[in-house]
Amino acid sequence: MKTNTQFKETEIGMIPNDWEIVKFSDVAELKHGYQFRSYDFTKEGIKVFKITQIRNNGAIDISSCDFIDGNRLKEFEQVVIKKRDILMALTGATIGKIARFRDIKEPILQNYRVGNFFPINELYLSKDYLYQYLSSTFFFNQILARQTQSAQQNIGKEEINNMLIILPSINEQQSIAKILSDLDSKIERNHQMNKTLEEIGQAIFKHWFIDFEFPNEKGKPYKSSGGEMVESELGEIPKGWRVGKLGEIGTFKNGINYLRNEQGDTEFFIANVRDIANNKLLLKEGLDKIKIVFKKAREYLLNQKDILIARSASPGDVSLVLGDLQNVIYSGFSIRYRLNNPKNYLYLFLILQELRDSLSNYSIGTTLQSVNQETLKNMMFCVPADAVLEKFNIIIEQILERTYGNMIQNSSLSQIRDSLLPKLMSGKIRVPVEVRS
Repeated sequence: MKTNTQFKETEIGMIPNDWEIVKFSDVAELKHGYQFRSYDFTKEGIKVFKITQIRNNGAIDISSCDFIDGNRLKEFEQVVIKKRDILMALTGATIGKIARFRDIKEPILQNYRVGNFFPINELYLSKDYLYQYLSSTFFFNQILARQTQSAQQNIGKEEINNMLIILPSINEQQSIAKILSDLDSKIERNHQMNKTLEEIGQAIFKHWFIDFEFPNEKGKPYKSSGGEMVESELGEIPKGWRVGKLGEIGTFKNGINYLRNEQGDTEFFIANVRDIANNKLLLKEGLDKIKIVFKKAREYLLNQKDILIARSASPGDVSLVLGDLQNVIYSGFSIRYRLNNPKNYLYLFLILQELRDSLSNYSIGTTLQSVNQETLKNMMFCVPADAVLEKFNIIIEQILERTYGNMIQNSSLSQIRDSLLPKLMSGKIRVPVEVRS
């Protein structure tokens, strides 16, 4: 570490004497995507990446997307996103949020409201450093300063071209980027591991409770080994099982309604629909904070093993809130499901995920617009034999424990990264270039 750094004052704060401040347009370029029209979209084909798929934490979600006819790929080859492209939301609630694909297995097109950033000369500006700088408060604060002058939440190419970039030497840029990228990679590995664990859990759930191939007394698959099936309201189910309704084993409660500028005596973490839509499992550290009068909010406090269900926007999506739940509440666009006996909460959590597609049968019209308590109370599901549920709980709780551990580690790593980023970008911490090796 360098200990005797001399600093100078600049338009965006103190930086080392041997660093530069340059205009964005001098070293980098912003390219817009294609301005697709509604009639361009089809039911399937090439995926189109849009701003709503950049989460607040910079992660990318392409589970819900628009499509363009696959035969038109050559027409849009200029806006095909490449591995490690630097993408930014240029409008909307996630304006200024940065994301990038570490791996791309299929063509994905860039929407016009997503910016793609490139160094003009990578011998002068490292692409990895540019990504980290655009993620920093130094750049985001410049966006916020321009937002105060406009009623619309958007940022244009001309405004970005006039923003400023802190520029160390290329070797130091690469050293800074490596430290931060190593943290990013560890976070991403944990995230991918959790996706794999989730897929394993869902595969076991389907095998046991949809295909009815749970292990019988001899450890063999029940149905294919001649296990007896009986008729029920849901079709054939294993003998000894029954059909129940969600309202019989738990209670539902809508979330709290509040004003955007609401003030109160207590700070709460609040789970919103976007949190439910983007995360099967939630930690309070990733939730927004709001101050509300405690007397108003206390009946919306969450308990361990509560399940949250989105009412609208992403109706039927479900999440489980884990960890420290002190002062954690949920918004009015969601419903809390609290089991009378939470012993089998993981099974019910997976059941609610499975029932999401069935909810459209209970809605008005062909498209599900919202979910309500009455619909949920009357939804039927299979209640397995206790012995089967006990075996299932043991397996799934092990998966949940591993997943939760990865989430806690990622929360800690993110805090370290967020603490290091401004110090590295301002030169308060100097890193020797040998760190690149």
